Amino acid sequence: MTATTAAPPTQAPALRTGPGRFSRFWDRHGFQVLVLVPILALVGIFVYGFIAYSVRVSLSQWTGLTPNLAVKEPIGSTYTQLLSSARFQTDLRNIVIFTVLFLVLAVVIGLALALLVHNALAGRAFFRSVFLFPYALSFIVTGVVWRWIFTPSTGANLILQWLGIDVKPRWITDPTVVGDVSAALGQVIPFGAVIQTKLGIPLALLPVVIAAAWQLGGFAMANFLAALTGMPAELKEAASLDGASSFQYHRHVVMPLLRPMIVVVLILLTHVSLKSFDLVYAMAGQGPGFATDVPGIFVFEQTFRALRYNTGAAASVVMLLLVSAVMVPYLYRSTKGVKR
Repeated sequence: MTATTAAPPTQAPALRTGPGRFSRFWDRHGFQVLVLVPILALVGIFVYGFIAYSVRVSLSQWTGLTPNLAVKEPIGSTYTQLLSSARFQTDLRNIVIFTVLFLVLAVVIGLALALLVHNALAGRAFFRSVFLFPYALSFIVTGVVWRWIFTPSTGANLILQWLGIDVKPRWITDPTVVGDVSAALGQVIPFGAVIQTKLGIPLALLPVVIAAAWQLGGFAMANFLAALTGMPAELKEAASLDGASSFQYHRHVVMPLLRPMIVVVLILLTHVSLKSFDLVYAMAGQGPGFATDVPGIFVFEQTFRALRYNTGAAASVVMLLLVSAVMVPYLYRSTKGVKR
């Protein structure tokens, strides 16, 4: 009789007891999610949500204390009235001129101070702190101090009188606009008929430019100093061995290497300039004939004094677009090609 061996019983496949996809994701990124989700929610509500709400208010009929979000017909008429008003056109002229002059003066001051401090043989830390100190002041404090300096009856005019100079500029009280090209421009561009302001340089705005450059020149200096400190010392030694003078070294070696930092400083200062309010408001306010008025002051007065919330919101949206026109291309170029 032949013995038979029983086959071992087949075993059921083992159940997968390892962590699932969600568990693995949570183990790896759970902390980041817990941190980022509340932040993204807050940014979405208090930044982009309020921007959307401002756009909605700008299209509404809301004037006065009682909210009225009914759409104003025709849609966008608030923007049409805003951009065709003489005051807001003057504000846009002022902020453009202020930004251009301020950027040129602040960058030149910052670059000159950075080169002087960087090449100083002694007292480098002391001078760096002295030149950076104005940046620590409030814009309100700067505006009050420089308002006294540029009031015609005090400050700078007393110094001119003491020096025997008989000229008495009117400074922040001078409504004169020099270099007006509005008439010639109105004959060239199609929409020239809607220009309701002089397209020139208001003299009352120049003292504000000087005050702003004085305060933020130290900020530009600090950025340029950081770039200068990061330059290898071998570059100067190589230039010296090639017979280059100090001027040639700074022109052909230092300045090209500083161009990326100059662009960064220009972007940052432009962002600050386009949103100017407190310095201008404390120093000169609207000025004579709105010579120193800026969009920030216009938004404040339309919203909280005239109670024209739709007009104030529309002006704030225009300010946002001005800042975005500068920041968005820069951010795009900065992140383009970055590996994620």
